[in-house]
Amino acid sequence: MTIMIASPIAGWVTTLDEVPDPVFAQRMLGDGVAIDPTEGRVVAPGAGFIVTLNPSGHAVTIDLDNGVQLLIHVGIDTVALGGTAFTAHVAQGARVAAGDTLITFDMDYLARNAKSLITPILITRGGRVAAQTDRLVACGGDLLHVAAEQANASDTLAVASAVRRLRLPLKHGLHARPAARIADLARGYDAQLELHAEGGRRASALSPVAMLALTLSHGAELTIEGSGPQAEDAVIAVAALIESGMGEAAPIPAAVPAPPAPAEEVPPPQHAPVGLLHGVTGAPGFAMAPSYRLDVAPVSVAPAASRGAAAEKAALDVARAEVRTHLTTRAAVGGPAGEVASAHLAFVDDPSLLLDAHRSIDQGGSAGQGWMAATQGFMTALQGGGDRFAERIDDLRDLERQILAALRGESLEQDVPRGAILVAREILPSQLMGLVDAGVAGICTAEGGPTSHAAIIAASMGIPMLTALGPSIEAIANGTILILDATNATVAVDPTTAEQAAASINQAQRDEQRKLAEVRQYEPAVTIDGKHIEIFANLGSLSDAQAAVRVGAEGCGLLRTEFLFLDRPSAPDEDEQLATYQGIADALQGRPLIVRTLDIGADKPAAYVPLPHEENPALGVRGLRLGLARPDLLATQLRALIRVESHDIKIMLPMVSSLYEVQEVQAILARETAALRRAAPMLGIMVETPAAALIADTLAAEVAFLSIGSNDLSQYTLAMDRGNSGTAAGLDALHPAVLRLIRATVDGANRHNRWTGVCGGMAADPQAIAILVGLGVTELSVPTAAVAETKQIVRRIDMQAAMRLATQACDAPDTAAVRQLVRRFMEGVA
Repeated sequence: MTIMIASPIAGWVTTLDEVPDPVFAQRMLGDGVAIDPTEGRVVAPGAGFIVTLNPSGHAVTIDLDNGVQLLIHVGIDTVALGGTAFTAHVAQGARVAAGDTLITFDMDYLARNAKSLITPILITRGGRVAAQTDRLVACGGDLLHVAAEQANASDTLAVASAVRRLRLPLKHGLHARPAARIADLARGYDAQLELHAEGGRRASALSPVAMLALTLSHGAELTIEGSGPQAEDAVIAVAALIESGMGEAAPIPAAVPAPPAPAEEVPPPQHAPVGLLHGVTGAPGFAMAPSYRLDVAPVSVAPAASRGAAAEKAALDVARAEVRTHLTTRAAVGGPAGEVASAHLAFVDDPSLLLDAHRSIDQGGSAGQGWMAATQGFMTALQGGGDRFAERIDDLRDLERQILAALRGESLEQDVPRGAILVAREILPSQLMGLVDAGVAGICTAEGGPTSHAAIIAASMGIPMLTALGPSIEAIANGTILILDATNATVAVDPTTAEQAAASINQAQRDEQRKLAEVRQYEPAVTIDGKHIEIFANLGSLSDAQAAVRVGAEGCGLLRTEFLFLDRPSAPDEDEQLATYQGIADALQGRPLIVRTLDIGADKPAAYVPLPHEENPALGVRGLRLGLARPDLLATQLRALIRVESHDIKIMLPMVSSLYEVQEVQAILARETAALRRAAPMLGIMVETPAAALIADTLAAEVAFLSIGSNDLSQYTLAMDRGNSGTAAGLDALHPAVLRLIRATVDGANRHNRWTGVCGGMAADPQAIAILVGLGVTELSVPTAAVAETKQIVRRIDMQAAMRLATQACDAPDTAAVRQLVRRFMEGVA
């Protein structure tokens, strides 16, 4: 039987003999044809699955539904370009239809920088070439006829009789050419060989595609195992070939010593603290309530005999279904908690996780042991990616807990007494998600910091949170009365009767103030002397927009668009984005909508945007830098935003540090608006880097507004990573250095009659509001839960007094002095 294969690329067809590389010309990777491309696009020649996608985007392998496997390798020596000029439009493991775009590439750049543009298209499994076209072919045109062959059953490697461990010296990693040479060498021995990588991944040394799927990078550790009559000779030969570097050798950095084994769980102190403790405000607010210790003990699975692989897999399916239903309900709520639930949903049905779990079950493990082995393997792999994967590791930890709870028949809801103040060493964003309806009065943690994701979610839920209180709080017994004043960063443990009475009066006064604020929530926020300060809401979903209108927000000062892009195999297309943005604009009923363009990278990676390992991701390719590196993603998002029907939609660029970045986006925006024949939305920037603050006057000349992202501005100014538990507690946006940068931003904007807003956590901090207003900020964008009370605080402010306070704060020696100034100021306006 012959199978017709459509061309995945347009161009002139020739034979592999014309390819200037012996690996392809000698058909080491398989038979096929070559195409000299006439356009920079690779499409799926038929329906199938993406087996491998090289991290640099230059090569892709597809398993077609007709049984043929094809490797498409754009150009020769293009792996050395490190991904420059290539854009991948699919992810490894994705299902594709005929004609779907797989890769786009810059032909001019390749013509100047690559050895050749000629593109081999190889049959790596399922047949051999029976006939081929020898002319100009279009994408999707008939390319070659394949004589189908029955695939050989893969043999399982017998017990290895020869083993060799080494580190990969290839500077471009294990890509097509060296994989082909390894396979060619391995075929010459009467032996079975496998390459083993970290995390239990393995591949036959006879299969170049399987080896490509290991995605081994320079310096990666691998093990060669062999069995059979010539196993020892084969392993030595393959190891020698790899260690030779095959013309691509590069020095391997010294191996990083393995981290020490985790210390045994340290029990909490035996003696509980008493009196007044000082921490760091995670989310403002006040509460007096009994404590409840939220234990986050490591999950474990008791040894249990397997009931058979089929029964254990069925049990795992039932548990996954229960967790999936639970998470689907949570995801529908929207907001930060809904985003966390959506991330968990992606993991519940992750095929690689499930495959690893099934493999463990097949080896005699129970359902719980299988799932735990799978998640632990992935967490270990993610830990190698640094802090940018910290949230994903937390997600896996909590999902592991939920699956194991379902297997044990336990409730997926956390059993927390209503009205309690939670006490914990740490609290995961995913755990907070489960407390949406629990009626928690407050949260106290031993670790963490004010800009952590847990703190941001707590603020959005209106739950006061105090962080960095130290390990002694873990000894507080359940039921101990706590007076939590997160706004002033204190908690009183086991207060006296008189202190409780005073706190009750304080709480009653705060409740009265909150009710008054809610009565006036639809009124504008105007200072005593008549200055209107716009109070907007930070949004992350349609449900957030609906909630913002209900609580009186005057608009949206920050729409985080990452919720559309994360935890999915491919980017949303233009129409999907338009539908979402239009829905949010409609929900705001004509109120202003400021949309931040895609801000991923660093702590928010996307699977379909492969990023190389970065020593410091927070200073790497993220925010607008990533948008300019992937103009296809940025242009698609801009087109969707241009098409939104709204009289007041604005676009805001994240992580700006230079004028040329803004100008590049302006050029893209101008091109897309001209093509769509529509007016361009106003363009603004986020000020999150000291560089942007210090050249605010230069940037303000080019944009319509500036909005300060205080969380990132604080971490970059103070050189403290908000994802690092060792530094997060020291992060405070009221540090005089941060305040002076905010003053510089406002001054720079004022020179060009531009307004300045704040959309970070600082905007909702009651102790920061008067300073921001005094510095000249005219818009505050806050969580929906803080809208009414933020308006009420503004109404108690006199502009002249606020300006004096701001000057004093900028001149203060440290953060403590600033907060003392604010406390005295707020007492005077109470």
